Amino acid sequence: MASKNIDPLSVEEPSGAVEDEEETEEEHTAAAGGWSRETQVPGKVLRAHSDAVTAARLCFNDRCLLSCSADRTAILWDVASSRPLRVFDGVHSKTITECALIPNTNRMVTVSWDKKMVSTDLETGQTLWRRRQAGLLTSCSSSPDGRLLVCASDPQNGVYISDAASGQTLHHVNDHHRSTITRCVFDPQSQRVASVSADRSIKLWDLLAHKTTVNIHSNHGNVVSDCCFSTSGYFLCTASWDKSLKLWDLQAGGFRSQGGTALQRGHEGSVSSCSFSADGKSSEVLERFKKLSPTSVIMLSD
Repeated sequence: MASKNIDPLSVEEPSGAVEDEEETEEEHTAAAGGWSRETQVPGKVLRAHSDAVTAARLCFNDRCLLSCSADRTAILWDVASSRPLRVFDGVHSKTITECALIPNTNRMVTVSWDKKMVSTDLETGQTLWRRRQAGLLTSCSSSPDGRLLVCASDPQNGVYISDAASGQTLHHVNDHHRSTITRCVFDPQSQRVASVSADRSIKLWDLLAHKTTVNIHSNHGNVVSDCCFSTSGYFLCTASWDKSLKLWDLQAGGFRSQGGTALQRGHEGSVSSCSFSADGKSSEVLERFKKLSPTSVIMLSD
């Protein structure tokens, strides 16, 4: 097979590119869950969703992967075989925007534009509870201790903090931001909820004080798309459509006078996601190039 000289990070079509009508050997291998080297980064392609994948999370010591999609389904995958272990459907009537595993359990939570937050048993597929909120739900996460859930609603720009076992709302904060909340996450100590928004701000809501204790204007040049805590909780990383990331030292509080530490020149397109490595020493990011449209496949790199 002829070798292809392709820049894996280029957003331009290769010159003289000709579309093959027949499936290539690499495409066939990837479709079967084998290793694909088309991007010059070895990875497995997982195919089962019929519409854009909105979230994907490794779980159970990286043996499984949980994904959700605009096709209104969630899928639990076996990483080794790249095949679905179980497909969860019929629960949501619109795009599932995010999914999260509840730690120390076999349960997950999903949220959707249908305004519902649903908890499901991953072994049996049984719906354990469902709660309807006031707006479209854009993000969700579980506290590290598995006791609490948080989700964000639009256009209320608010957050709901709920009991993970029953789904009962414990706290509700409306108008938490001035625009759509793109991500909400608990800190490692399960004491604070960080949220970021299209209004470019960062807020930390304290679960003990029941109020916002940190309010930062990020000075990002566009929507803040994601945020994550380091394993210690001392640092927060934010990702933005302005093609940059920023690190915020929450322990020393230097951000109050100096702002965040900008990580720039690494991406050519909007940064849509960020996460710290398990040792907390580095962050991994996913980039969304402007030319690429949402995809219904998932790529796992080795």
